[in-house]
Amino acid sequence: MSIPDKSLLGLTFTELEAVLTADNVLTHHAKQLWRIVHRQATADPSQVALSPPLAKWVAGNIGAGKSHCIDLPEQAEEIHSSDGLTRKYLLRLTDGQVIETVLMEYEGRFTACVSSQAGCAMGCVFCATGQMGFVRHLTAGEIVAQVLHVRRALAASHPHRRLRNLVLMGMGEPLHNYDAVMKAMDIVSDPRGCAIGPARIAISTVGYVPNILRMAREKRPYRLAVSLHSSTEAERSALVPASKKWNLESLIAACRSYSRDTGKRIFFEWILIAGKNDSEDTARRLAILLDGIDSHVNLIPLNPTEGYDGHSSSSGLSFQNTLRELGIPCTFRQRRGIDVAAGCGMLKAARVKR
Repeated sequence: MSIPDKSLLGLTFTELEAVLTADNVLTHHAKQLWRIVHRQATADPSQVALSPPLAKWVAGNIGAGKSHCIDLPEQAEEIHSSDGLTRKYLLRLTDGQVIETVLMEYEGRFTACVSSQAGCAMGCVFCATGQMGFVRHLTAGEIVAQVLHVRRALAASHPHRRLRNLVLMGMGEPLHNYDAVMKAMDIVSDPRGCAIGPARIAISTVGYVPNILRMAREKRPYRLAVSLHSSTEAERSALVPASKKWNLESLIAACRSYSRDTGKRIFFEWILIAGKNDSEDTARRLAILLDGIDSHVNLIPLNPTEGYDGHSSSSGLSFQNTLRELGIPCTFRQRRGIDVAAGCGMLKAARVKR
């Protein structure tokens, strides 16, 4: 389920030019409006000095009941982690749905983790978003709006720093909402606007095989991260219900195809769960699965959620050492915001009845 996207934030630069041209506004005005909205992250362009033709168009076309809008989410809450490096934003969309967006600092570099859906249909048992179920897809404009919200917040607290990296690892399965996600990434990576380099954008998937192949076919420039978590089909199906539709064999085949066709490294995410997927034998099976794929494994200790009674593994170092001995690059992901439920697999918001 999705909602119509009338937001100016959901238009590419080419589409914005076309809209203005159709209303007899010269195309060079599109550059000014784009810069104000995306590069400067201005919330209300009508409050900025505009050229007269553009000011007239904005007044007549942007706002409630008009042809376009700039639907900025309302910040319902901002929560700061005790680590001093993580902020979680609860953002209320125009239909009342609430999503979560996270800003993280790593040695002076800032990364935003954004959502692609309200809820998630994939049902991963250890993930709070999967436990809440699927509500709807986000529009391209709603995804872009999260990035702009974080950029405004960052400008207020660190005026000389910029948002450097972007990960689609928030609420939802990005490749389930493929068209909106790719359009939003095209917008935020446009060098005339937010200018987040495509190589600094990571799109995470639980293993949506058809759209992994589509990313390769369309030569999308973004980094691919695959949530793997298991080295046998039986183990993976118990953790990741989507594996019953796209099994482990087909997922690894798709990853081999993606790696071969794009020449890009794939980042495999592995939630370490005690007694489930943390043994040295499991690590050896994983190394066999990934043989021949340009890969890097990110190890992530399980974060607690109310709907899953598993525990974080204490065998992570031996798991990592086994992979490294077998030639698989492997690191632990730095943990952020665990105390405010901003860590991997912890994002969740109340459902709003439609």
